[in-house]
Amino acid sequence: MVTTSTVDRTHLAQWHDVLAPHSLGYRLKLLAQLGTRRLQEVLEPFGLTAFHWLVLCCLWQEDGLPTSSIGDKLQQVGGTLTGVLDRMEERGLVRRERDTRDRRIWRIWLTDSGRELQEVLPPLVAAIRDRAVGGFSEADQKLFSQLIDRAILNLS
Repeated sequence: MVTTSTVDRTHLAQWHDVLAPHSLGYRLKLLAQLGTRRLQEVLEPFGLTAFHWLVLCCLWQEDGLPTSSIGDKLQQVGGTLTGVLDRMEERGLVRRERDTRDRRIWRIWLTDSGRELQEVLPPLVAAIRDRAVGGFSEADQKLFSQLIDRAILNLS
């Protein structure tokens, strides 16, 4: 006699690779959570969050970005970013200035304190990355990064 639970398990067997904890989505979520946890451990002594790190990264690469450009790069909504920028400004990491050509635009500039973190934080974050990809060859690291980029693009 076949029970309901046997039938259900037989049916689900074909979906093994999309069911948690085996699914790619679940494992990517777990990887992101673990990485964010390690990142927060590194940033906490500086009074920063993972979102602060992302904004700093944008500004280290191009200082004076409009708020909207930072939001676009990070795929964030304005309200969330505004609060983060408020706290970063309160901590003396960034300053806001109106664009001289278009007063509707606010540009975000690093302060000396924000720029100084560029020397300290990237090596600490690189150590997290190195831990995550321990045992990967350089070619595997590059391929892993390319595959993640492709999956992001596929779902965008």
